[in-house]
Amino acid sequence: MTPIAIATEDQLSEAIALRLIADLSTPHLIQHRLGKRGDGYLKSKMGSWYQMAQQQVMVVLMDLDRANCLVEFRDQWLVAKPPQNLLLRIAVREVESWVLADHAAMRVLIGPKGVLPAAPDELADPKQSLLQLAKSAPKQIRDDLLKTVDGNVMQGLGYNARLTAWVNSEWSPQRAAARSPSLARARLRLNEMVGAYASPKI
Repeated sequence: MTPIAIATEDQLSEAIALRLIADLSTPHLIQHRLGKRGDGYLKSKMGSWYQMAQQQVMVVLMDLDRANCLVEFRDQWLVAKPPQNLLLRIAVREVESWVLADHAAMRVLIGPKGVLPAAPDELADPKQSLLQLAKSAPKQIRDDLLKTVDGNVMQGLGYNARLTAWVNSEWSPQRAAARSPSLARARLRLNEMVGAYASPKI
C-alpha cells in the first residue's frame, strides 16, 4: 500500500488531486490532506513537503496563474533538488482549466448552452471562462457558482462546494486529459511515481 500525502491551494484543487489519485491502479492510502490556504502557504512550506517526501509520495498541486514560463515558475518553488518522491504539478493556468477540459461532465453541470473551450490550457483566465459559462446554468447551480459585485461576475459562496461535489460525481480525469496537456502530464507522472514507490527495491 503506497502512502500518499497531498498539499493543494484550495478545496477544489484538493478534490481534483483526490480524483486523480483515485484513478491509480496501484494500491494506495491517503495519509495527509494539507494546505487549502492559497499558494503563498504552499510555497512557504516547501521545506516541509521535502521532508514528508522522505516517507511517502508527496503531491503538491498549484496553479500557474499569470506566470509566463512554466519552467521558471517551477524552479522558483524548488528550494533544492527535489526528493525522488516529491511530485510538484502545476495546472495551466488554473485548476479550472482541468475542470473545463471534461466537456461531458461540464454539460451535466451547466446544461446545453455555452461554447466549451477546445483547448482550456490556452485560456488566459480559466476561472473567469467558467464563471461566464455558468451564467447559462440552471438557477440553483448559477446561484452557487456566481455573484455579481459592481457589475462584475465573481466566484459565488457555493463555488467550491458545488464544484467539489461535481468533481466527485461527474468529472473524469481520463476525458479531461484528452484536452489538457498539463493534466495529461500530471496523470502520467503521478502513475510513474506511485508505481516506482510500490516497486520492490533491489
